[in-house]
Amino acid sequence: MAVRLDELAVPVIAAPMAGGASTPELVAAVNAAGGLGFLAAGYRSAAAMTEQIGRVREVTDRPFGVNLFVPAGPGDPRAVRAYREHLLPEAERWGVRLPEAIAPDRDDWDAKIAALLADPVPVPVVSYTFGLPSPEEVRALRAAGVHQVATVTTPQEARRAEAVGVDALCVQGPEAGGHRATHGVADRPGDVPLLELLPAVGAVTTLPLIAAGGLADGPAVAAALRAGAVAVQLGTALLRADESGASAPHRAALTDFPDTVVTRAFTGRPARGLRNAFIERYEPYAPAAYPEVHHLTQPLRAAATGRADTGAMHLWAGTGHRAARSGPAAEIVRELWRSARR
Repeated sequence: MAVRLDELAVPVIAAPMAGGASTPELVAAVNAAGGLGFLAAGYRSAAAMTEQIGRVREVTDRPFGVNLFVPAGPGDPRAVRAYREHLLPEAERWGVRLPEAIAPDRDDWDAKIAALLADPVPVPVVSYTFGLPSPEEVRALRAAGVHQVATVTTPQEARRAEAVGVDALCVQGPEAGGHRATHGVADRPGDVPLLELLPAVGAVTTLPLIAAGGLADGPAVAAALRAGAVAVQLGTALLRADESGASAPHRAALTDFPDTVVTRAFTGRPARGLRNAFIERYEPYAPAAYPEVHHLTQPLRAAATGRADTGAMHLWAGTGHRAARSGPAAEIVRELWRSARR
């Protein structure tokens, strides 16, 4: 089922939010509003990704996308061990054990690519975060009929993405919630605002651009489209939707917490979340090591979530988090688009 991102009835894309927020039902709801829903395959096995794709096809007959995390090289084990020592008092407080050894983790990348290529009905859109696939992988998926989007945070990343042959770019500004999509784990995230980043990227590529980062109301959506995007990607704006898989404490925190901050404390990659006590305590010690830190802190995050302790949970959110509203996702998208058109 071919899809052109510059021809969506409603130029709104649901951001792929790994960790459970992006559900098949959320995909279907955004599709029903005329936009494009996205699954998040990050942190899932290839088998789990395939199962979710099947579920999406049961609840919508419209095009949708799947996002993949591009694997990185291993982090410095000494830095990870040092961070573990800093976290031991936290583990004792929660009554959990931190892993002592973390095995290499490529997020089942090869199996996911193989599964997508083996699918007799190709997934219409595949996007990439944290880097780029190989040119050979891009060519194989294009031959299978897949439209491919690379997430970029700088004009330099955009040039490299166009060179490997993707079809479009998702331009992520610093306002975005969750992980910054920098192509290098240790890269310092840029601070050029989205509305300035879009024309800067547009100056070095002819590919269609999707705008992402802090877009939570109609005027912001309209401004991003005027700045050169053919569509906008919404994540935080949909976290409180009925179909979102976000936890109840996370939903409530979006309106309770005053501000956000970019931190490596939870995963080792820079990510924007609600500023809480865990970040204040451990950000100074967190190394640039992903996914090692993600696995290291997983028991702590699970314990905090289980007890609804928002002072220790990872609460990803963009700068527009206070504008996130509850209700059916399709109506949220329709209202944002009506407001943007006005």
